Amino acid sequence: MSATVSPPRPKRALPPLMQVSDAAAERLRGLYAGGQEGKLLRIAVSTKGCSGLSYDMSWADAPGPGDELVHDNGVTVLVDRKATLFLIGSVMDYEVKALSSGFSFTNPNEKGRCGCGESFHV
Repeated sequence: MSATVSPPRPKRALPPLMQVSDAAAERLRGLYAGGQEGKLLRIAVSTKGCSGLSYDMSWADAPGPGDELVHDNGVTVLVDRKATLFLIGSVMDYEVKALSSGFSFTNPNEKGRCGCGESFHV
């Protein structure tokens, strides 16, 4: 009796870790050229809020050993390696509203958000 060896299945392409919208890239270019020149935006996920998780953004002088680099739309952002599983497939945007403006995330991993929008859960 001979054993049949099947060829390995081709690996499925992984979705990008994160994408940066045109508006977010434009805002980041302005920040990188202005007061945050020479720094990079680091995105992490921290335990916080009613739903348990919150997006945390800070400035870094250089990538750390636990950072993933995301190059998209002509800009580079850092993603804390501990946050990658929460952020796979997310899109970072920049919104200007009547009374506020800021970065926002469309995250396909989110299962829900708290009422105030500060936190989410997966």
